[in-house]
Amino acid sequence: MRPERAPPSDGESFKHVAVPYDSDESFLGLTVPRVRAALDEGRRVLVITAPAKLTQLREALGRDAERIDSRTPAAWYEHPYRMLAAYHEYTRGRRTFVIGEPSWAGRSRRQVRELIRCESVINAALRATAVIMLCLYDLRRVPDSVLHYGPVNHPVLLGSDGERSSSRFVEPHELVLHDDTAPLTDPPGGADTFRFTARELKRLRQSVGDYARTAGMDRNLITSLVISVSEIAANSVEHGAGYGTITMWVGDGELVCEIADPGGALDDPLPGYIPPEPESPRGYGLWISRQLCDLVELRAEDGLLRVRLHLSMSS
Repeated sequence: MRPERAPPSDGESFKHVAVPYDSDESFLGLTVPRVRAALDEGRRVLVITAPAKLTQLREALGRDAERIDSRTPAAWYEHPYRMLAAYHEYTRGRRTFVIGEPSWAGRSRRQVRELIRCESVINAALRATAVIMLCLYDLRRVPDSVLHYGPVNHPVLLGSDGERSSSRFVEPHELVLHDDTAPLTDPPGGADTFRFTARELKRLRQSVGDYARTAGMDRNLITSLVISVSEIAANSVEHGAGYGTITMWVGDGELVCEIADPGGALDDPLPGYIPPEPESPRGYGLWISRQLCDLVELRAEDGLLRVRLHLSMSS
């Protein structure tokens, strides 16, 4: 699915709504009537919120509660890139109504940034779907730094006085978050670097696996790392300069692997965030890597494309 795809033939397209609230009564007042309306329209309803909130909602819905589906925020939002894939799979070909409310507590600065980014990317990823999504923001608990992006990432705002358009909405490919334009830090002095070409891809996979095992990475994660590095390196061989370098090191509990391609370029405004079309011959490398890794960073400067993969040493 690409951002520019036309809406469905029935004219319905994605509706993405930010819903700030400041009390349990406000939460129920804004959600219950809309859940009932969605059920009456024959939509599949998915609610992702804390167990206590879900219990309140089910009690208010009465018998209608039997008709809603639910997920836990801890599982659904743990990995923002996989969240995008989960939404894509869940809503495909269905008229769907979603209530989503991640927990922001305990997340690192980097994790908050990537979840905010993926909340924006949802606008492109689901643009051609018949989905209404309400994203909840509990004003009593959500940090101000996150609240700031509610109107930025959602074209529509919902309050006690109804819906209104957000004057601050920014299209996903135009969103710039903290650290996005900062140069990548240099690899540490002890990092291992080696060159690869098309003929050396098999040996490259072996070298990456050996490095990860020697570094003490959980063996269940080594395969994810090897696949990710192999996909990016293969892209460099096929679509870039035909060769490149790999630099690997361990720091802060994760293994970092940077693939540098002297002939690479970024021609996708949302690289690897949206699943490629089934018939597309390109776009799978970054998509797969984002699904398997904890973080994927990209920088293109002076004809050099650097793709930096981060993966925790333990699951």
